[in-house]
Amino acid sequence: MYEDALREASDGILVAVDVRPGAPETRISGFNVWRRSLTVDVAAAPVRGAANRELEALLGRVGGDGCDARVVRGATARRKTVLVRGVSRAALASAIARESR
Repeated sequence: MYEDALREASDGILVAVDVRPGAPETRISGFNVWRRSLTVDVAAAPVRGAANRELEALLGRVGGDGCDARVVRGATARRKTVLVRGVSRAALASAIARESR
């Protein structure tokens, strides 16, 4: 299921994300079947990029050591695309599945 939110790109994995800022905690909270995107609750408010930085930190941590994540599309929107480097698509999908439980 989570694999549908991930696309391979020349420089990493693109992850489709729907962000809900201002949540009690930062976590992967689900999967939107219609949009084929992860739903991520972010504790930070969407002020001066704080929510984006927290999202990048979460996906970088989920990806594992040597993994880097950065928002490449939708910096000011709730629907975002995040580029994750340093991990394979299969490994990232597996890590997301473990994290979302």
